[in-house]
Amino acid sequence: MIDLRLLREDPDRVRASQRARGEDVDLVDALLSADERRRSSGARFDELRAEQKLLGKRIPRAEGAEKATLLERAGELSTGVKAADAERDEAAAEAQRLLLQLGNLVHPDVPVGGEDDFTVRETHGAIRDFAAEGFEPQDHLTLGHTLGAIDTERGAKVSGSRFYYLTGVGALLELALVNAAVARATAAGFTPMLTPALVKPRAMEGTGFLGQAATDVYYLEKDDVYLVGTSEVPLAAYHMDEIIEADQLPLRYAGLSPCFRREAGSYGKDTRGIFRVHQFDKVEMFSYVAPEEAEAELERLLVWEKEWLTALELPFRVIDVASGDLGSSASRKYDCEAWIPTQGKYRELTSTSNCTEFQARRLNIRVRERGDGGGSRTRPLATLNGTLCAVPRTIVALLENHQLADGSVRVPEALRPYLGGREVLTPVTA
Repeated sequence: MIDLRLLREDPDRVRASQRARGEDVDLVDALLSADERRRSSGARFDELRAEQKLLGKRIPRAEGAEKATLLERAGELSTGVKAADAERDEAAAEAQRLLLQLGNLVHPDVPVGGEDDFTVRETHGAIRDFAAEGFEPQDHLTLGHTLGAIDTERGAKVSGSRFYYLTGVGALLELALVNAAVARATAAGFTPMLTPALVKPRAMEGTGFLGQAATDVYYLEKDDVYLVGTSEVPLAAYHMDEIIEADQLPLRYAGLSPCFRREAGSYGKDTRGIFRVHQFDKVEMFSYVAPEEAEAELERLLVWEKEWLTALELPFRVIDVASGDLGSSASRKYDCEAWIPTQGKYRELTSTSNCTEFQARRLNIRVRERGDGGGSRTRPLATLNGTLCAVPRTIVALLENHQLADGSVRVPEALRPYLGGREVLTPVTA
């Protein structure tokens, strides 16, 4: 959530952010009103309670008519205190409810607009000219069948649409990608983590996934827990309600987890193959830093993502995601999109977001900073996340970009040590 003091001091900035996101601007005024009611009723409660305490000291010493007057006033005060207390609690609950609906403040340099209004920041790698090589590229599903690597038919039979099996070399390829990604993250200073796939509502709400993204979340009503769509959720909640010493920062974790997404708004999109599925594995980077380090950390996360995709020898571009496509927690987000030959366009493979203090405030995570004189202060820190390897989409990009004319697929050098030294994945079917 955002800082209420900032809302009071600069409501126009918050309105502008809401407008850029394409979200309700009136929410800002409703929140300001609830906050003012909370503060005024709180001040009235304190005033009446102070008078009540003073009166409590005078009544035992009073006599006759004076005592009767004081007792009558004491009754009025008791009623007033209870009313002010109830009004304060009601206004505080309303302010909190509205505050949780506000998205993070959009960074001023973010392009304004919807999904298609991004700006291209940079482009890397050369797109293959398959026509010049003398053959038509096959899509990843055809290649996956040829390699004995992907089985979507049995996935649908067992679990429904958008489920799949990785078999044979497909399973080995996933393990290679995960191990290579975790090794790179560990070498960069991230602590590897295997995270829970089920989390309590507060963890999901605290990371901002029960707002506009709620329709994509799987909820287990009987147990009151959610299946995570990314290990960002348990990684963000890992230090929930904790104070972290400043000299421990930055804290960087690389989480491996299964991810579950309903894909509620994707009817008819990417129905063939494994590009958009309900369950997949992902290696996610997550950082806790001091707020003033957040923008620099976003750039570092992006560098690690670019180095990974470059090591996989994939052509890709980096886009600055537009304001209406950020998601509620992100102040700014960069996507790395790999070229998919049979689609003739770039598609998202990784994403990195600066969530500033938004998640930390919701999850009550603070940093303690100690001064030279022995004093200290605590304040919310900043959190950031970055996908290193979303496995199915990475497999899609690898198969299509590194395919050969005979249906085999060349293995990038960076992955060969994790595939027993294989240089080529060869067909198992005619």
